[in-house]
Amino acid sequence: MLVLYRNLLRLYPAEFFREYAGEMTLVFSQAQEDARAKNFMARITFCLREVSGTLIGALRQRLFGPNWNLSRRFNMRPEFRFPRSTVFLMCVILAGVVLAIDKALNIVQMKEGLPPGTVSAWDPMVWALLFALALVLTAVASVWGILFALRRTGMHRLADLDFGRNSN
Repeated sequence: MLVLYRNLLRLYPAEFFREYAGEMTLVFSQAQEDARAKNFMARITFCLREVSGTLIGALRQRLFGPNWNLSRRFNMRPEFRFPRSTVFLMCVILAGVVLAIDKALNIVQMKEGLPPGTVSAWDPMVWALLFALALVLTAVASVWGILFALRRTGMHRLADLDFGRNSN
């Protein structure tokens, strides 16, 4: 089975094969050793799963290249832990949760007959969050302004590229 697996790995693009074949073979041989201790059906299932996974992975690499992942539109770059839009969406969700809690508190106050002027603990928190957001935005704008003044932004680096205009 190991010989078949090594031959199936040759279906991958050459650069992928050079980089990952050794590690993939090692992992496969370790998994195969674990599968040998199981019953016959488990070994057959293991073989079918590995052969089909290798064929599908090779096809995916050939058709879409190394940056394609079918569960996502692209692989995330290592310098980002999550998409940039996540921060904005997290703030929107937090604001929604805070508003829902505030509405629930108002309903509870009305049911318990508390006076309508009772101060919620959430009001200062909302203002604190807005103030913190304003501070973060101010800090980001300041850092960007400093980088812009020092000509270190991406816009300046792109302006310095030649793009073959002066090639003789």
